[in-house]
Amino acid sequence: MKAEPRCRLETLALRKQLIGSSCRLFFPEDPVKITRAKGQYMYDENGNKYLDCINNVAHVGHCHPEVIRAAHQQNQLLNTNSRYLHDNLVDYAQRLSNTLPEKLCTFYFLNSGSEANDLALRLARQYTKHEDVVVIDHAYHGHLTSLIDISPYKFRNLDGQKEWVHVVPLPDTYRGLFREDHKDPASAYASEVKKIIDQGHQKNRKFAAFFAESLPSVAGQIIPPPGYFQKVAEHIHKAGGVFIADEIQVGFGRVGKHFWAFQLQEDFIPDIVTMGKPIGNGHPVSCVATTRDIAEAFSATGVEYFNTFGGNPVSCAIGIAVLDVIEKEQLQDHALQVGSFLMELLHQQKEKHPLIGDVRGAGLFIGVDLVQDQTERSPATKEAELITTRSHGVKRVIATLQGWWVFAK
Repeated sequence: MKAEPRCRLETLALRKQLIGSSCRLFFPEDPVKITRAKGQYMYDENGNKYLDCINNVAHVGHCHPEVIRAAHQQNQLLNTNSRYLHDNLVDYAQRLSNTLPEKLCTFYFLNSGSEANDLALRLARQYTKHEDVVVIDHAYHGHLTSLIDISPYKFRNLDGQKEWVHVVPLPDTYRGLFREDHKDPASAYASEVKKIIDQGHQKNRKFAAFFAESLPSVAGQIIPPPGYFQKVAEHIHKAGGVFIADEIQVGFGRVGKHFWAFQLQEDFIPDIVTMGKPIGNGHPVSCVATTRDIAEAFSATGVEYFNTFGGNPVSCAIGIAVLDVIEKEQLQDHALQVGSFLMELLHQQKEKHPLIGDVRGAGLFIGVDLVQDQTERSPATKEAELITTRSHGVKRVIATLQGWWVFAK
């Protein structure tokens, strides 16, 4: 017999009693209890309708019928681990390979973005026989211990920076070291990477990887200057390391102009690409794509790699369905068009409101930087917090638009 649904306050009380307090809610002062969703809309227990603009996982919309159908049909047939031969695994890998540069031809399937980034780190270390990692300031790459260690956004509030982790400045041309008026910000920021590598070499450190989101998101929806990744790749390759592009937030057509955000950097190809979040439209699936050379070095240890349910038939069926929907509904082009329209509207607001210092983005990866002073560009932290945590008047639009973050640090 189905139990009667609890009221919002009852559920909130049970959550406080049973769930760790570090697992925080959106809108903690007045949390929303969502009971169903469809497409771009979510509904609370009273039937109130919300435009979901915060979700970076339901990439093709909540409860998309084609995705649900694919999951249901495969669940009726078989769901087991990938150590049995099955068409879905190779079909999905082939579909993903069609979206990537030719050299990224070997795939590993996992269950979460954190798992994908952890495996990427292992691949890099095994291939290079080095340990050290260069990361961008304010970065976040996942919740596993190995990834907290390379996420300044997290480790600065915990145990601090490990000796094998090296942090370089955020390539932010709005409020960073080198701004939009610099003659060559890409080279200038890449030189900071070289400087860190040179300092590490003086201490006999050896570098396994430069690890970066293709577009830094937690750091404030940053668009690196054109040419930055190419120049960084030269430095890390010369040091014996590889370039890892974290596409967990920004992949699968979200940036509009390209399917992958690293493609915004013209003629640039990373050595390893990680995928998560939108890959399964809410289903737990992720992926690492890399070169054959790196994969073979990983295999050369003789130690088998397997992920019990990574790449299972249901996950792969869902992944294929997500790719089908992106293509059939032309969602990449839609992201470009809607993102351009939104950017235009936000620039209009910028002209009216001195609080808005910068509007930046690509496709539906958009940031609004709030400032106290346009000249000094000092962050309007209090105002940003007020908007994101206490905006009851606009609560029917849940916070952000597929990555449009109100940002002030």
